[in-house]
Amino acid sequence: MERNDPRARTDAYGSRINRSHSNMLANAVPWASIMVASILPVFPIATALPVVPPLGLLMLLGWRLVRPGLLPVWAGLPLGLIDDLFSGQPFGFAMFVWSLIMLAIEVVEMRLPWRAFWQDWFTAGLLIVGYLFAGWLLSGAQPTIHSLVALVPQLVLTILLFPIAARFVAMLDRFRLTRWRAL
Repeated sequence: MERNDPRARTDAYGSRINRSHSNMLANAVPWASIMVASILPVFPIATALPVVPPLGLLMLLGWRLVRPGLLPVWAGLPLGLIDDLFSGQPFGFAMFVWSLIMLAIEVVEMRLPWRAFWQDWFTAGLLIVGYLFAGWLLSGAQPTIHSLVALVPQLVLTILLFPIAARFVAMLDRFRLTRWRAL
């Protein structure tokens, strides 16, 4: 085989022999990226209006829609627990809603196994609207029309950021599946 094409057993990093995926990296990257994204909204500036999107939810949707089957359906519970610790919502809100979101995506995947990106974006948009609307109702504040109007910028920004989050998930997925030298 090497006589026909000397590059047959090589790639950009050299020899393909003795190179394998890291099981620890392949399993930890999705979980760690969602946890870090849940913590990130704590750091930006504080504003009177909700502007910072729920980045943990975006990463969860990205991993579940870009790489279906990678995260188990029950992953919404422990990842929602991490988000509950940092989001400021009532404790248990993200655990419950993220679990429902994972079940809803599972139903969509059973009904439409082959989807285009715009369908994933539409699905994510509907789930984001439901998540933010439920958070608005269950936050403990008085639900008024003024607070609903104040929620619109966060809603629009979150829906528009989904393609960027999906692209970032694809980049993390390539990193997750990088072939490393096996010792």
